[in-house]
Amino acid sequence: MTAATAAFRRVLALGGPLLPVVSFLGRLPTAMCQFGSLLLVAETSGSLATAGLVGGALAAGQTAGGPLLGRLADRHGQRPVVLAACWFDALAVTALVLAALARTGALPLALIALLAGAGVPQIGPLARTRLVALARRARADDRLVHTALSFEGTLDEVSFVLGPALVGLSATVAHPAVALALAALLLAVCGSAFALHPTAAALRPTGEALRPTGAGSGPGPDRPGGRRPVFCAPRSGPRPAARPVRARMPRAVHAMRASMALQGALFGACQSGITALTADLHRPAQAGLVYAAMGVMSAVAGLSLAAVPARIGLPVRWRAAAVALIVLSVPLLFVRSLGALYLAVVVLGAAFAPHLITLFGLTERLVPAGRLAESMAFLTSAVVGGQALSLAASGRLAEAYGPSAAFAVAVGAAVLILGLALTTRATDRPAAAIRPAAGAPAGSVR
Repeated sequence: MTAATAAFRRVLALGGPLLPVVSFLGRLPTAMCQFGSLLLVAETSGSLATAGLVGGALAAGQTAGGPLLGRLADRHGQRPVVLAACWFDALAVTALVLAALARTGALPLALIALLAGAGVPQIGPLARTRLVALARRARADDRLVHTALSFEGTLDEVSFVLGPALVGLSATVAHPAVALALAALLLAVCGSAFALHPTAAALRPTGEALRPTGAGSGPGPDRPGGRRPVFCAPRSGPRPAARPVRARMPRAVHAMRASMALQGALFGACQSGITALTADLHRPAQAGLVYAAMGVMSAVAGLSLAAVPARIGLPVRWRAAAVALIVLSVPLLFVRSLGALYLAVVVLGAAFAPHLITLFGLTERLVPAGRLAESMAFLTSAVVGGQALSLAASGRLAEAYGPSAAFAVAVGAAVLILGLALTTRATDRPAAAIRPAAGAPAGSVR
């Protein structure tokens, strides 16, 4: 048994075998709804413009709502937040299907899609947060935490390959509405199962951090470098007046969020370029398969990160991944055939997951423990927002100047990612243990 295999077995043992199953099925609707809504509205309305408006509203809702849901999960616990969000989102997706089938106007459809996007229960980011909490509570080393993040990144990549494939299959054999109905069912059933899983107790709700009025500004447990989100007043003597505060984010975290948004822009530009090139080659049906092949390679690369030596720190990995994104995206500018396109995007896929997983790892080590779920959700929302904006811009460029113009946007995004990686001071320091739930013993939850 290799060291990587043993590490993945330890990750699975943290929460038991059921947790990755329900978390994967619970996050699958996120990958299904974007593509499914586009196909559904395009078919029922006959307007690509309306379909684009609805898809954009869905992405905008998810971009804005993700960090808010993460913050609520930090403050009130994952269980009530996920339960409320998954059922709200299931109802919103169902309403979108019914409204589209009834040929409702563009504006009401967009408003429903906005609500559906805002209600996405953020199971992927919250599963990361939960697994990290389980690992820290079991006093695991940083290598196991990195393996857990690699595992979660692979689940994300597989979901974003399988989700659109299920939508395409449903649209071929039946109707796009079938795929969205399945997404609503998965949200209700598997989202609830994720919320009610015993590991939801791995993190205690933090509420608002408290600091005495007039407290000094020096470093302490409620400062960015500390990991304890609640100030405890002395047991004796008068209790000072307290006011709620939120732990500040280190500046490096904002650069990592920008880098994640640029990763989303790279995704969107590649999707536009692939769609345009396959259309020019009179093989439009191949676009989904090409994009799926890129996702499969990304998932494989994500799993392989567990074998990277621990001595190679996360900041170094960030820079290496950024360089790989540039080097591997440049060949797209010169692709002219379907075979060359497959080869170029599959090789490029090997750089995607390492960049994403490294940013999740750096975020886990730098942010205050009481804002971890919010931060994980923010990174995911940044990808969604960057991809949506890039699709709109690079799609127009591809239509006007050809596929190479869209691929040039991808290369530009990669260059900007390297600039952020080189200029950001992301200290690869050990993270303190995340506070377990009250009364919970150290060790895994089953």
